[in-house]
Amino acid sequence: MTHRVLRPIIWAALALCCATDALAQQPDPWERQLTAFDAADKATPPAAGEVLFVGSSSIEGWDLSRYFPDLKTINRGISGSELDDTVRLADRLVVPYSPRVVVVYAGDNDIAAGEAPEQVATEFEQLVGHLHSKLPQTRIVFIGLKPSILRWEQVERMRAANALIRDYSAHDNLVAYIDVDHAMLGTDEKPRPDLFVTDGLHLNSDGYQLWSSMVRPLLK
Repeated sequence: MTHRVLRPIIWAALALCCATDALAQQPDPWERQLTAFDAADKATPPAAGEVLFVGSSSIEGWDLSRYFPDLKTINRGISGSELDDTVRLADRLVVPYSPRVVVVYAGDNDIAAGEAPEQVATEFEQLVGHLHSKLPQTRIVFIGLKPSILRWEQVERMRAANALIRDYSAHDNLVAYIDVDHAMLGTDEKPRPDLFVTDGLHLNSDGYQLWSSMVRPLLK
């Protein structure tokens, strides 16, 4: 092979290496939130064995001290995050706290981004496997993907993901699935407007009260 032929190949390889290095050096998109969590832990180190909530904005917006004043809870929700983020960041968001229970709400944004229900279910299985490899006695509670006004057109895909996760959870005594779907529907079988803020996606105080009443029995 001549130098003239080799030269484009070498340049292409160098360009690929540079692109890979640049990607590896990019900060995590959630680094600001992660840094804030680190600072909070340093200021007030949480004890092991508490109840940890992790996932997307529905978790971040949950005022845990209001709805669970009798329990020691930690909120590590990140608005805009997806279930694959929870899996990828589990060693930073979950494992250091050694919680006795982890409550997860994530996957809503994954479906909205076009991810297949099977992929969401696979990511949850990956999360369970990883957490139980590090925290074999920790119970994992998954809140099923909610029906919402804003994302009503995607509800069947969310229900398909829920069904797969529910079936998987049924075979593990340390994994529980909470079905919030039917409880959040009105007599017209559509999402109840009284449970949402004006964006039709995020929960209001009544929505969180409903969720809290359904989650509480699994936190004792």
